Amino acid sequence: MTAVEEHKAHAPKRVACAVITVSDSRTEATDESGQVLRDLLREAGHEVPFYAVVKDEGTAILDAVNRAAQSCQAIVMNGGTGLFRRDVTIETLEPQLDKVLPGFGELFRMLSYREIGSAAMLSRALAGVYKNRLVFCLPGSPQAVALAAKSLILPELGHAIGVLER
Repeated sequence: MTAVEEHKAHAPKRVACAVITVSDSRTEATDESGQVLRDLLREAGHEVPFYAVVKDEGTAILDAVNRAAQSCQAIVMNGGTGLFRRDVTIETLEPQLDKVLPGFGELFRMLSYREIGSAAMLSRALAGVYKNRLVFCLPGSPQAVALAAKSLILPELGHAIGVLER
């Protein structure tokens, strides 16, 4: 067993995750990205006890994150990370983070660049720790959330939670 495998061997296999969609136009019925995230998390053996669609407003975003943090170890957000004036997910959460994981955004943009080219530089994807909860902020497209979940979040979710909970 390699050192990495040994390190991950003690990680929880099942993590309680929240999915929060930030959008002024989507509803639970039309939230394709949120559904993609919930499906991928559940298929990987995790539970999703919290799900919400909230408006792209700082108070609504922070309220949803605080509610999710009461029952979830990880919070996966999508939407509100672009350049539009109303996109305030990053402005709302980044100052609240206890720790930022810059490697997440860097790797996401690298992977995204391979798929969509230079438009990847417009992504403000972010991850960090908020009140001892792991938080991921992703773009709102179904392709972006699938890329982030499959390539970055799911492979390290249990490991990261295990480290956080030590």
